[in-house]
This record gives sequence, structure tokens and C-alpha cells, in this order.
Amino acid sequence: MVKRSFWIKRIEDRWKKKSILWLAGVRRAGKTTLCQSLKEVDYFDCELPRVRRLMEDPEAFLEDKKGKRIVLDEIHRLANPTELLKIAADHFPEVKIIATGSSTLQASSKFRDTLTGRKEEIWLTPMIMADLREFGNKSIEHRLHRGGLPPFFLNDDYPERDFQEWMDSFWARDIQELFRLEKRASFQKFLELLFVNSGGIFEATTYTGPCEMSRGTVANYLHVLEATRTAHILSPFTTRKPTEIISAPKVYTFDSGFVSYHKGWHQPRPEDFGILWEHLVLNELMAHGEQSSLIHYWRDKQKHEIDFVLSEKGEPPLAIECKWKEQSFDPKNLCLFRSHYPEGKNWIVSSDIDHPYRRKTGNLSLEFMNCGHLKQKLAGGPADY
Repeated sequence: MVKRSFWIKRIEDRWKKKSILWLAGVRRAGKTTLCQSLKEVDYFDCELPRVRRLMEDPEAFLEDKKGKRIVLDEIHRLANPTELLKIAADHFPEVKIIATGSSTLQASSKFRDTLTGRKEEIWLTPMIMADLREFGNKSIEHRLHRGGLPPFFLNDDYPERDFQEWMDSFWARDIQELFRLEKRASFQKFLELLFVNSGGIFEATTYTGPCEMSRGTVANYLHVLEATRTAHILSPFTTRKPTEIISAPKVYTFDSGFVSYHKGWHQPRPEDFGILWEHLVLNELMAHGEQSSLIHYWRDKQKHEIDFVLSEKGEPPLAIECKWKEQSFDPKNLCLFRSHYPEGKNWIVSSDIDHPYRRKTGNLSLEFMNCGHLKQKLAGGPADY
């Protein structure tokens, strides 16, 4: 069993803050295996009837687990999972619980309202760069092409059938169960097109015709995908200058492997890796920062663009440019951005940088790094220049 040290440490650190952890993530991201890899835990698979019977009396069950660490996998299969977690948080804080379940439970208002302030949430993103060595394959190209769901990454052959099976399972177990959508063909067509267009400016009218639905339905479907962490919506960074894009979002789907599959890139060309690399960098930002609401993009009406802008209140904007190869970086867009927003750091993240370094371009100070250095910088540490 692979020991994913980054995520194990995050779980251990969060248990020091709260006794209840909710482990979120898309289907097949590796939540069950991660939980089973923890030391000194009692594992309960709530899919099993005999396990559900054990928890019919939550107080008796928790009383028996005092001082222990337990995993409640697929907790949504219980009759009242929210009640069990609330009782545990309020009356059995010495029982450390990590729970997983479907987005059906996670997105419900009862779950959110009842457990507000009582739990810590960990979002298990697709595989980050720190996972590659532990999974025995350090090839970035392989990670970009296959994506970051462990079974897809580890498959000896290209998992073409698995991509479609994931789509079918996602519809049946996540979408219908929670959102009661009826038009499967329209929804799946919308999701497929979203994978193809991933990383681009989102225009609802692009989807209304091919998917045979209204703009309102498109907006609803996008909300569904955001709620299930299948799509990430980045709003533009702007102070409403007349030259800036101020409302149109960019939408990224959750995984580079699905982007590659739906674009038909069974053997990606060198020029295809740029957009896949952009997805991987965004995945790193979300895994290490965990505040996706702080991630924006910038674009002006002449189509000059900055890939990502990190904006915290009271802090100058941090500009991040993603380049598959360092030599393809052109500082023009950064110069234009900084003509409007002169304060802030400028990071260029490339796959082929072995050692981080700084460089001056005019009045701009640029910092070049790879994803490993990016992790260090996001953690507030030096990148060993």
C-alpha cells in the first residue's frame, strides 16, 4: 500500500485541531486507500450491513471507541450520519474520526449547518507532485497524460475504458442521487465539452446549442460540477479598470488526464503539454493552499493574460505564469499586468527548472521555479535560491 506522506501529515496535523475530519475528493481519488494507510486506526466500511448495525446506537458505539482513531468510510450509507458525527464532536472528543462519503451528504444543508465549527475538511486533490515518487513513477509527462487518479496513473495500459466508466459512475452515484437531474445525455455532453474547453473563458452560449439546453440550465449544471469539485471556477482579478475583463470566469476541470482523454490526445504532442501543465500547477495551488477562492486569473480586452493571480485581502496580487518549458516564457503580459498593479511578486513555474533563480526584466523581479519549489513558497519557506 502506497504511503502518501504529504496527505498523512495533513490528516495528523488537522486531528490536533478537531476530532472530526471530513475527507473530500472526487470518485477514485484514493480516499479509502489513504484512510487504510493511517497508523493505529480502526477501519469501518459503512457499505457493509454488519457495520451499519454496529452504529445503530451511536452513543454505545462511540463509548466503545473512546481514545481510539477510527475511519468511517462511505458514511453516507448510515441512516443518520450527521447525527453520529455531531454526537462524536460534542460528547466524545477523545474519539478521533476521519469520515468519507459522497458529495450528496457533503453538499446537503443539514450536513453543512449541523457540523459547522465541529469538523475540519481535507480536500484530497488528484495526485500532486509529492505523490509521484511514492507511486513509483516520477515522469511528469505520464502524470499529465494519465491524470492524477491513482488507478488511472498506475494502469499498465492507457485506461481509456476507465475514463468512460468514471463518467457513468459519476452520473449515477453523484449527480442523480443529489441533484435529481434527468437529462443524462445533455449533462454528459456538457461535461465532455467542458473537459475539451477546460482552462478557457467560459461562455454559456458555447454549450446551449450542442447540449440542447438553456443558459439557465448551463449555469445550473456548472454549479453542480463546482459543488462536486469536478470543475473549478476562477473569477477575473480586477479593480474594474476599463481595459480589464471583469465578469467572465475561466473554468478548469479537475484533472489533466480527463482533459487529455476528451481532447483525443492518446499520444500528446509537445505543444499539448502546455495546457495540461497549467492544470497541474492549479492542482498544486489548491492542494497546498486549500483556498481556491483566492485564485483568480487576469485578462485585458486585448487578450493579454496572466494564468493565475493569488489575491489575499490587504496583500498585493501575486502573479503566476505557467510554462511547460522555460524558454517559452515571454514577460510582455507580466509587464502589462504590473503597469496596472506594480506591487507584488511574479512567479514563473516551469517543468524544466532544476534550481530556482531570480531574474530582472526592466523594473520587474521574476522568480523561476518548478512545482517542488512552488510548494515550498506556498508553505512560506524559501525556495533555496
